[in-house]
Amino acid sequence: MKTAKCTVSALAILAASASGAFARDNIQTAGSSTVLPYAMIVAEAFGENFDFPTPVVESGGSGAGRKKLCEGVGENTIDIANSSSRIKQSDIDLCASNGVTEIMEVRIGYDGIVFASDIGGAEFAFTPADWFNALAKDIVKDGAVTANTNKTWADVNPDLPAQDLLAFIPGTKHGTREVFDEKVILKGCEETGAMEVFAAANGGDEDKAEEMCMSLRTDGISVDIDGDYTETLSRIAANKNAIGVFGLSFYQNNTDKLRVATMSGVVPSVDSIASGEYPVSRPLFFYVKNAHLGVIPGLKEYIEFFVSDDMAGPEGPLAEYGLVSDPELAKTQEMVASETPMGMLN
Repeated sequence: MKTAKCTVSALAILAASASGAFARDNIQTAGSSTVLPYAMIVAEAFGENFDFPTPVVESGGSGAGRKKLCEGVGENTIDIANSSSRIKQSDIDLCASNGVTEIMEVRIGYDGIVFASDIGGAEFAFTPADWFNALAKDIVKDGAVTANTNKTWADVNPDLPAQDLLAFIPGTKHGTREVFDEKVILKGCEETGAMEVFAAANGGDEDKAEEMCMSLRTDGISVDIDGDYTETLSRIAANKNAIGVFGLSFYQNNTDKLRVATMSGVVPSVDSIASGEYPVSRPLFFYVKNAHLGVIPGLKEYIEFFVSDDMAGPEGPLAEYGLVSDPELAKTQEMVASETPMGMLN
């Protein structure tokens, strides 16, 4: 897999002259904490198998990474922004205003979160509305906003077991917290009609309504876990009535300890997440500054390596870590090979 280093282009020489030094020879990426471990796996393998330096991979969050990407063109700006959410038009506009006119959108696969409890416990079939009514600080009863006093899952939904409410959810610094907030809590707020009531209570202000939707209980029923999934698992081992939030692969590696719940009638699996059928899943991306292709040594090779079957395929190391392989990976590989910039957002 060895390959020769890229020749520094005229653009790189100009950039070097302007800065008084040669152009950097290492790839620089920043962004999503969810994509971070996948990017680190690829970067380390890339450094070991190619004649290029190991890329520098930093976190900071999806939005921050995209903003850094859009700071401009040149060796003092990053090459790739990792993102657990799709780029926004405001990002594209910022990029354009700073001379970043061509961006390649690379979808690396999907991630999904599952809801699981002790293997010896009851079975659960959840909806986002159940989780909102279980964990939200304020809910709606009889058309009025009221403090959440639900104590058991049966209080939330009579079809659920009369088991005490206790949930271990990703902390606010976790990348998976975003998908939990948006596709479970916020979705549940909408499903119950609480979003509409919250908005009315705030003079129609939708931003304040969303803020109310996302405000969770602080009475010990909703517990943020700042560590990894092993900490959540240990909490459930000590609290048999608890429900925990896990990545799919972690659950699949612990089926002897955990019982998974359905969400909106769908069983979480690689297939149901990749197809989008399972509702608590999302695509993962990185965004490439096309102006740096052929300028920063190894950038094209790194991108191609990242989305190769060996890395991002269903049998690759990223899948072993938890990435759900994209069933349309071959299309992504073709797009990367041709360096096709993204078109208009749809």
